[in-house]
Amino acid sequence: MPAPSIELHKGDLPPGLTFAGSVAVDTETQGLNPQRDRLCLVQLSAGDGTAHLVQPDPATYDAPRLKALLADPQVVKIFHFARFDLAVIEKYLGVTVTPVYCTKIASKLVRTYTDRHGLKDITSELLGIELSKQQQSSDWAAETLSQQQLAYAAADVLHLHALKEKLDAMLAREHRQAFAEAAFAFLPTRAKLDLAGYGDDDIFAH
Repeated sequence: MPAPSIELHKGDLPPGLTFAGSVAVDTETQGLNPQRDRLCLVQLSAGDGTAHLVQPDPATYDAPRLKALLADPQVVKIFHFARFDLAVIEKYLGVTVTPVYCTKIASKLVRTYTDRHGLKDITSELLGIELSKQQQSSDWAAETLSQQQLAYAAADVLHLHALKEKLDAMLAREHRQAFAEAAFAFLPTRAKLDLAGYGDDDIFAH
């Protein structure tokens, strides 16, 4: 397998870079509280072995090309645990991301034989690829990111297209596509509820 190509962009995506049909997306933040921990990095891939990493300007978060892509109704955005990424993108970039596909939700719908739905777990099982999570806890707000950080961030998007293909086949086999599509459609609202303070509340409970 050839080494992935990693392109780092300061502030925004470069002019002329387009993604047709779908794009894998992930974020790196200072922590797991979108109200407190700022967005530091947005990773994207067309599933072609290249990862584009955008470091938004923390003073303005002015990234018009990135924002246009995330809001483009013609491009499916593929995430793993989209709920968090959608909330932090909404908070810092002011964009409601749609349409969305979440590999974690798809995994939970069809991989009911396990409780291991982390990206590392499903990538290992479905693709036979072992991801390193060594840089998961590191300072993503640093002005200059290390090569190890860049490689870690890239790995989080490079395989999402392949995972989607595998999970789609399983969803079809188990006749659960409709559940997945309904859950994906609700994700932007779920993210808004998290930002509104309903993160720990099950509004469907008695």
